[in-house]
Amino acid sequence: MHLYKKSKLLMRLLLTALFLPFCAVAQWQPSFVENRFLRLEQLNTSDSTIRAYQSLPLFSYVLNDKYGTTERTVFQSENEKLNFVLENKLSVTCQINPSDGYGYAVITFTNTSADTLRLRNVVPFGESKSHVYITGLGNHSLSRAHLFRPGFAPVNVILPDNAWELGFSAVNMVEKNVCALMRRVKWENATRRRFETILPPKGSVTYHLWLQTYTGDWQEGLRQMFQKRKLFDVAQFDNSLFQRPDLQWIRKSYVIHLMMAWDQRFSLGVKWGQGINDFIKRGKALYGGDDVLGIWPTWPTLGLDQRNQFDLFSDLPGGLPNLKKMGNMMRLQGTKLFLCYNPWDESTRDANNPKAHLKGLSDLIAATQADGVVLDTRGSSSKELQEAADQVKKGVVMYSEGMAIPKDMPGIVAGRVHNALYYPPMLNLNKFIKPEFAIFRVAEQFKERIRREFATSFFNGYGTELNVFQAGTPDWVEEDYRFLGQTTRILRENSSVFLNTHYTPLIPTTRDGIFVNKWQDSTKTLYTIFSLIPEGFKGPLFEVFEKPKRHFIDLFNHQEITSVLQGGKRYISVDTAPFAQSYLGTNNEGAVGAIAQLSEYLSVDLQPNALKVSAAVGNSIKIWKGNPMYAEQPLATFGRGTHVYPLDKWGSDESKFVVQLFDKENELLDERVVKMVPGQPRLISHTVHTSLPAKRNILISSVANAELQIPAGRYRHITTHGEVFLPYPEKDTTTHEISAFSIDKNLVSNTDFKKFLTSTRYQPKDAANFLKHWKNGQIPKGEENKPVVYVSLEDARAYAKWAGKRLPTEREWQYATEKDSLTKTSARFQTVDRSAGAAQSLPTSPQVRLKDVQGVVWQLTNDEYQAGQYRYIMLKGGSYFKPESSWWYVQGGPQPLTHQQILLRVSEGFERNATVGFRCVRD
Repeated sequence: MHLYKKSKLLMRLLLTALFLPFCAVAQWQPSFVENRFLRLEQLNTSDSTIRAYQSLPLFSYVLNDKYGTTERTVFQSENEKLNFVLENKLSVTCQINPSDGYGYAVITFTNTSADTLRLRNVVPFGESKSHVYITGLGNHSLSRAHLFRPGFAPVNVILPDNAWELGFSAVNMVEKNVCALMRRVKWENATRRRFETILPPKGSVTYHLWLQTYTGDWQEGLRQMFQKRKLFDVAQFDNSLFQRPDLQWIRKSYVIHLMMAWDQRFSLGVKWGQGINDFIKRGKALYGGDDVLGIWPTWPTLGLDQRNQFDLFSDLPGGLPNLKKMGNMMRLQGTKLFLCYNPWDESTRDANNPKAHLKGLSDLIAATQADGVVLDTRGSSSKELQEAADQVKKGVVMYSEGMAIPKDMPGIVAGRVHNALYYPPMLNLNKFIKPEFAIFRVAEQFKERIRREFATSFFNGYGTELNVFQAGTPDWVEEDYRFLGQTTRILRENSSVFLNTHYTPLIPTTRDGIFVNKWQDSTKTLYTIFSLIPEGFKGPLFEVFEKPKRHFIDLFNHQEITSVLQGGKRYISVDTAPFAQSYLGTNNEGAVGAIAQLSEYLSVDLQPNALKVSAAVGNSIKIWKGNPMYAEQPLATFGRGTHVYPLDKWGSDESKFVVQLFDKENELLDERVVKMVPGQPRLISHTVHTSLPAKRNILISSVANAELQIPAGRYRHITTHGEVFLPYPEKDTTTHEISAFSIDKNLVSNTDFKKFLTSTRYQPKDAANFLKHWKNGQIPKGEENKPVVYVSLEDARAYAKWAGKRLPTEREWQYATEKDSLTKTSARFQTVDRSAGAAQSLPTSPQVRLKDVQGVVWQLTNDEYQAGQYRYIMLKGGSYFKPESSWWYVQGGPQPLTHQQILLRVSEGFERNATVGFRCVRD
């Protein structure tokens, strides 16, 4: 009994030390079940208790492919160590090492059997369906690490190159949550493999175990171990290199091409180096261009003779001056120049001297003004390499072939996800460790379609390196490049969130097989989506929280979206594209999406004839026809403020408008999408106001064509119409401010129009049916004072311009002719003489009065509309002609002042009618 109490006390002391970092003032004491097994039920402090929902093993393991845990393992204590045996073959000791600022347990496994053992998948707190953990799965030679989440299939993950075997758990407890990390740190008389340790008799391997508390979901436990503690790989992270402004440009770079120097695209029939200009221009139209282009003139030629790697650069056509010239040309297009460095070059001329390497690199950068260096075969840089660059040029980035492990990250700001790991895991937790570290996934074009490479890079918030060393350019390259353009555009325009530490991987989704990462800063939240559902997914996917003055936008498809209520929570619905079932398991599988919650900075108003946009913040507003594409230019670009974009040149296109607001760094601040309703009429005409009095006195029947002065006023424009074939303009019930103007009392007569023709010698471009009722260009006798008809809109506008006037808008025509619905005053001038309305041909005087508004001839207004593939002019007033044998006819005869009638446009000749005339107005 005494021995048992002593052992139990020692175990309490052990885990007390493990938990000391969590609380500076409280002593932690674990509480175990009474059978002396290594099972944890609660942790006690002087002022609180953290209880486990269920007992937990200290760890689980796989020994010779057999899974086991410590849950029913009996421990002994000796010299402040815990001792126990697993499977009667593996002796384990557990001891506290308090020297580290965090404190950790040292756990050593020793093979005490005569057999050779294989130990893998050591997981703190054990594997369980009730909590999140990371461990190995399967037998892939390079990638076995998987993240296990309750209720979801495991997700393959990328870990640092020195931590592929790690075990991690995040466990919800009653009062606080606890996360744990186990890493292999030492082995003796044993063989270390990527995911397992081979232990011959007497061989041993040592792990360290760290524990931390956290608040929130399991991702916060992951953040503690990966992002804040850097997997305990480095005690104090030196951030000075990342704080250098001259090196931060690489963070916002997302496309790199590495090319061999003998790639003929460098020449293309011109002087070497100049041809790359066409390559860059082509890339700009497909994916926005290359942020970096790297040139490689060494391997596989290096070693053919005594020349070293720097000699090969010097021997390129035109030498280093030409390479410098090429780099300058590239920078004018926004592309940086990278060179390669081969540290393994130790057998060529002067190459075995380390100082010669540094001097050669420094001289090469000075001569070419290169912007970066690809460190061949290196997973890290060095202080010496960075200094060799810094002494001749600031802002030169070291770019390692491999991905730097956490302890090496302070010495380098960029690296790769190497293509040796083909079909890389979907989730890269290196991004979670240091979001500011610039990562590029290496992709090769020559093997197969590579949309998955672009998709997973986008999902993880980093860029792509296109390694085009291999020969050949498949025919699908441009299509995949355009897809790269879609994903890269979102990355470039939202760099602030992809570089922010507030990144949450794999938030919960309503469906397995479709994954969501959450990225955010103080102004916006962005969700990247990767789907492995071949038939596509449509429906509520992930929970969101509404925020005041924020809205949601689908950045991939450029659509406004709203959250939906489901089970008392708000969800975002997504619609991912389907892909061929046969693509599963290939580098062409998957579909992507992107949802953003943006601040409501933009105000957008689609008016009948214009798009009005305004923003009080930001640097530039861009208006796009349809989805933004690198191959297209925006319709208009404005500074902040209020701007109006006219729609008269829009034509029959009914694409949506995408309006984007950017800051001076080209960071997206807001986006609004305005959808055109198919067939919805848009006013495409402009009113050109008259600024001078009428040029001449137009005489009608030897009497001046008097004008009626219409005072300014407030007016609500109410309209009606008959049978609808094409949609009429939307009803407008708002109150408008009408400026004062003058309107002709009389319709323009044949005599008036004859004077215009005599004065101007006007000839219409399309003369069909022009003044068809005239005989040999002369007014028939007796029709001098009748309204001129058989004129087109263009004819009427030409006449009005000659007269120093213009055609009225529909609103002006109706305002002047009807009773004011607001002030209830009488009609502003003579309205109707219905006696002429029944006539089937235009009657002669005195029955026809040119000042009549209704029932004489339809009157042209200046308002011209585009409704889908149709254009029409708005007519007012009715006419003398009223066919009555069928209700399919246009409603003729006198019409109410509110009545609208469309005149469809096909050609000037076709739309010249015997029943359509006009009158003019003047400002």
